[in-house]
Amino acid sequence: MDCPYCRRILAGEGTEANAHAVAFGDAYPVAAGHTLVVPRRHVAGVFDLAAGEYAALWALVAAVRARLAAEDAVESFTIGVNDGAAAGQTVAHAHVHVIPRRAGDVGDPRGGVRWVLPERAAYWERRDG
Repeated sequence: MDCPYCRRILAGEGTEANAHAVAFGDAYPVAAGHTLVVPRRHVAGVFDLAAGEYAALWALVAAVRARLAAEDAVESFTIGVNDGAAAGQTVAHAHVHVIPRRAGDVGDPRGGVRWVLPERAAYWERRDG
């Protein structure tokens, strides 16, 4: 199988799971505890899922977040979906990133996901509004 996520699902990897989704650590984590929540069915994007699969995926995101929130020093989360290649998706199997954030992990966390387009991220510094 060419899909790395399907291989991990078939191998039984996972920290949490439900009938339609599995969670496992990101192979290239940007923070300690960075977890992916992946549907069991191979589809390219989260919006390709049936309603029940979509609900189960987000229910598992909430469960992963709750587990990680109980860990020491986890204060906040970045939860993200790269939907398509132009948005940065590099594995064509739908997945949600759950990234624990800790005070001081970056110098200035303002702007959050806006940093995917750096020239537009620091909106608070713009003079045009």
